[in-house]
Amino acid sequence: MLDICLLGTAGMMPLPNRWLTAMMLRYNGSSLLVDCGEGTQIAIKEAELSFKPIDVLCVTHFHADHISGLPGLLLTMGNADRKEPLTIIGPKGLERVVGALRSIAPELPFAINCIEITEQNAYFDMNGIHIHAFRVKHGVECYGYSFELRRAGRFSVERAKEQNIPMKLWNPLQKGNTVEWEGSIYTPDMVLGAERKGLKVTYCTDSRPVDAIAEAAKNSDLFICEGMYAEADKIAKAKQYKHMTFYEAAELAKKAGVKEMWLTHFSPSLVKAESYMPAVRQIFEQSYLGKDGKSIELTFQEES
Repeated sequence: MLDICLLGTAGMMPLPNRWLTAMMLRYNGSSLLVDCGEGTQIAIKEAELSFKPIDVLCVTHFHADHISGLPGLLLTMGNADRKEPLTIIGPKGLERVVGALRSIAPELPFAINCIEITEQNAYFDMNGIHIHAFRVKHGVECYGYSFELRRAGRFSVERAKEQNIPMKLWNPLQKGNTVEWEGSIYTPDMVLGAERKGLKVTYCTDSRPVDAIAEAAKNSDLFICEGMYAEADKIAKAKQYKHMTFYEAAELAKKAGVKEMWLTHFSPSLVKAESYMPAVRQIFEQSYLGKDGKSIELTFQEES
């Protein structure tokens, strides 16, 4: 299963009921954080989550409302006597930015490994999660992220027995490993059926709507997308500052064929956001307003 929690949903500045942008993904005892705006530490505590299992931080871009909470988070993790390294993934310049922010958190009992993305698309495997970083269109270099739990085909005992594959090799083959044994090579496709549907979550903020987002989000179980503006007269402002409206996000969700969309990263000037949702659902029915602390537990579908 995959646990998702929106920690902060505000854009530009924190508000009394909305912390700045951050999202937590939890799987198999490990936590992955996306962005770390001001107030992220408080949001984590309010959601009754833990700092300790955070192994990976994915940064979308270097605007302050997405990364200004990092020094405090690092200090908290260090004060908890953390020893395990932290991996931070982000756009080119990440090491310089993290280094600058660490000037107020200079001594940490754990290592930080920075991975800078320079390509249009980049792929990583972290703690069983396949990560796809894809460049989007904002005022500065910015990336969205898809997180996927891939699921191998079902293991066939019958096929293994038919091919006289030693039982001691079944487990590594089931895990997708190729095994050489007594002069013979055994591959996973010899005992596994077709790949089963996994789980996929796509997160995108900040950007204008571009094809790369719909392509990366294709068939996602959950699509979390910025909706900076909801008012009809704000489209020009969205274009000027390279953000999205609620309705543009809904069009992307529809195009990508996702199951569900959550809107996030609202303008601080936006009030009564829920009142705009009926019009959004006219475009994509399974659209929901993101709120701080909103969470979901995604589970694998079992074939009949």
